[in-house]
Amino acid sequence: MNQDKVKELLQEALDENPSLFLIDLQFLANSKIKVIVDGDAGVPLSECVRISRNIEHNLDREEEDFSLEVTTPDISDSLKEKRQYNKNLNRILKVKTNDAEYEGQLVEINKDDIVLTWKTREPKPLGKGKQTVEKQQQIPFDSIKEAKVKIIF
Repeated sequence: MNQDKVKELLQEALDENPSLFLIDLQFLANSKIKVIVDGDAGVPLSECVRISRNIEHNLDREEEDFSLEVTTPDISDSLKEKRQYNKNLNRILKVKTNDAEYEGQLVEINKDDIVLTWKTREPKPLGKGKQTVEKQQQIPFDSIKEAKVKIIF
């Protein structure tokens, strides 16, 4: 399998739609190629088909047999690229860092970090009972071990 040729054909297909970007490209056993793409506003099925055809129609099956799968990230997958955060603005994220875990609404995406906000109940500074307070955490991208979108039904 000419991996460079596959990479070149994949990049060619992605260049046709600048809102799409590559998440993962795997060359698996039994000549299986798995491509995972995402987009700034999601990825329609027609784009997966277009990318698949661009790769498949330009490789010679007479030369080598292969299977090709072009898909989008699973909803339970971690966010891997910074561009994925943009389409998840205002959604609830679970973020694991080197030091802690946070769960909150993604309210800001900067060049080097993200900002989450959430509400929590804490004891009142004076007297009995609890009060609801809003917390905010700025998390640098380089400290994020894993970030997942929380699925709410």
